Amino acid sequence: MEDPFFMKNIEGSKVKIELNRKNDAFHFQGKGIGNVTINIDGSPEIGGENAGARPMELILMGLGSCSAIDIIQILKKQKQEISEIKINIEAERENKIPAVFKNINIEYYLSGELDKNKVDRAIRLSMDKYCSVTAMLNKTAKINYSFKIN
Repeated sequence: MEDPFFMKNIEGSKVKIELNRKNDAFHFQGKGIGNVTINIDGSPEIGGENAGARPMELILMGLGSCSAIDIIQILKKQKQEISEIKINIEAERENKIPAVFKNINIEYYLSGELDKNKVDRAIRLSMDKYCSVTAMLNKTAKINYSFKIN
């Protein structure tokens, strides 16, 4: 049975973005539903100008933010006081084309009045059940995670 708490914002929803090229190289500006501009660019090694995040970095940012949203929602539902969350992600890519992720390590750093067991459960629920980005990346990568509470 699906969890209505998490399903309320995705049932029948479509995702639509707009990308606009900003120079003669690889700098793009993207906008989604919230009309917030995100800068995207290629590396200088291929002619980019470091004017934005690289596409594969954006995927890792999506992974971290997707799981963070889940974790915050779960902890709030459990009446946990979370004052801060920081996430560091490192990933290793295949040494061939396409260079998909093969190993991803996520470190969560949380602060607040938090029960360690509830934090562990919230992270596991996000990684095993709720995070759509994790579900997609699990098809090519081994995702490991750890957490610390300050």
